[in-house]
Amino acid sequence: MLLHRLTEYATRAEADDTLPPPYYRPKRIHWILQLNEDGTAVRLVNRRPAKGEKPLETTAPYAYRSGTMPPPYLMVDTAQYVLALPKQTPGKPVTERAVEEGRRRRDAYADLLLAWANAAPNDPYTTAVRTFVTTGVLHGLKAPEEMTAADNIALMAHDHTWLHMLPSVREAWAASVRSRKSGKGAIGLCLVCGKDGELLSTIPESIKSGAIPTAGRGRDAQLVSINASAQGRGGALQLVNTPVCERCGGRAMAALNLLLASDRNRRRATDSVTVWWTRELVDDLFGTLDTATDAAVARLLQSLHEHPDPATAERIDPNAYYSLTLGLNNARAVVLDWLDIPVGRLRNHLGAWFEHHRVYDGWNQSYRYFPLWRIVLAAGRWDAKANKYVSGSVPKGLEQELLHAALTRGPVPARLLPHLLQRIRADRRVDPPRVALLRLALHPNRKDHQVTAPADRLDSTQLDPGYLCGRVFAVLEAIQYAALPDVKATIGDKFFGTAMTAPAAVFKTLRLGANAHLKRLRRDNGAAYTALTRRLAEAFAAFDPHEGIPVLLTTEQQAKFVLGYEQQRAADFAARAAHKKNKDQAANGAAAEAE
Repeated sequence: MLLHRLTEYATRAEADDTLPPPYYRPKRIHWILQLNEDGTAVRLVNRRPAKGEKPLETTAPYAYRSGTMPPPYLMVDTAQYVLALPKQTPGKPVTERAVEEGRRRRDAYADLLLAWANAAPNDPYTTAVRTFVTTGVLHGLKAPEEMTAADNIALMAHDHTWLHMLPSVREAWAASVRSRKSGKGAIGLCLVCGKDGELLSTIPESIKSGAIPTAGRGRDAQLVSINASAQGRGGALQLVNTPVCERCGGRAMAALNLLLASDRNRRRATDSVTVWWTRELVDDLFGTLDTATDAAVARLLQSLHEHPDPATAERIDPNAYYSLTLGLNNARAVVLDWLDIPVGRLRNHLGAWFEHHRVYDGWNQSYRYFPLWRIVLAAGRWDAKANKYVSGSVPKGLEQELLHAALTRGPVPARLLPHLLQRIRADRRVDPPRVALLRLALHPNRKDHQVTAPADRLDSTQLDPGYLCGRVFAVLEAIQYAALPDVKATIGDKFFGTAMTAPAAVFKTLRLGANAHLKRLRRDNGAAYTALTRRLAEAFAAFDPHEGIPVLLTTEQQAKFVLGYEQQRAADFAARAAHKKNKDQAANGAAAEAE
């Protein structure tokens, strides 16, 4: 199914003229070897970029090569193949074996050039290339001192034509790769296109090095690699149990590499990458996750409210959406996730993602929505000195799990809630992105559109003991702030961790301390005293008279403690903002009347 969808995308990319030729890949060109008109002389041009300069890049012949005698590329290859420049280990002299290997690779490169010249006798550049090889010009070239064995060298004609882009070169290179990668002439039914054809023994093109993020050494990776009998079904090696014809295999990998190179169609994480595409062009749905603009989120929420049932949304927009997440295990690509759903259902899932995590901003009296990367970052460790989250401190694999939850409307991983609570206690940091994570983690069933999420703002009807404890703690902290605006160490700094796990141990002490603060407020700020006293009484009155303040809170109750604490603060901010607005309006009205 995956290869089938990739070949579909290859057809569309080919129509848009964005798909590279078969077995071609973007390469950086460090040197240009320009032939004169008859091929008797050449000019070596240094195209290595200076600092800050954009490198020269072009699509050039490529196929995965390995083993003790890796074959050359046609027209564009490294200095080790073009000029027999031996590979040298830093700090060590060049060995005779490396010199011999360089000569062997140059001879193989020359043979490949002659094979093309013999196969395309009518090409206008054939004579020059044949002369360049057979008269000793190629073998007489010396590499400059600044050149390295890994530098790419491209052949260019006298009129500045890239020789590797000639139609005859493309055909010759494709034929060369087919002869090396096909299954020894095996003919059979291709699982992708459903037609009989010559089957591949291995996928001819690999995933480009660096396309999949990894903490280790970057290298080309194979999407399908079965080179040991223990790995294949029935002991079969390579593609025996996955019959794919040469055309489908090459086009599928060309499409995948094209997607991996596109900023618009990929999302890179710490140790994985996700690419997405659709059967027909649509707006950038996937990008909304990391660029949650007000307009984009509003469109998704409108779609969700119009069609809350995912099945209904699917019928409204049946266009197909595909996403593929890849990781890396040495030189093998690992398929971490594959999604094939209608676009209408995806809109529903993304709309639900934003509605289920939104946080009410009391001061601005609006809702806040967060990009996925920021929500993921909030699961990491907070550095109070640097005033930011520590890069790399997010649990391994969590980003991919949250991405899957967003795209499928599935639950967030069970490990998130205890981890997040531990981080909140250790960091003493509660901010809107962490509250957004708590709302997602506390949702009882995100897949059922009839099951509601925890309230996104203060819920006075919520009688959960943890939620009530959080509200009480927020009011007690507000009383301290109002009485002592310059206090350096608040009750939040001292008692938040204990209050969210064992509230009965500290609430009596905090309530007695609040009496002194209220007494000061009654003397200095009567309005604040009246409002906070009423708020505190209402919060305490909501507890069950028989149960009272709980001794210990469960994990879920601890999460609701944080939610109640933050939502009570947001409601207080909203009340203060409304009071300030009314006060300013009254003052402006009085000033206008005085004029």
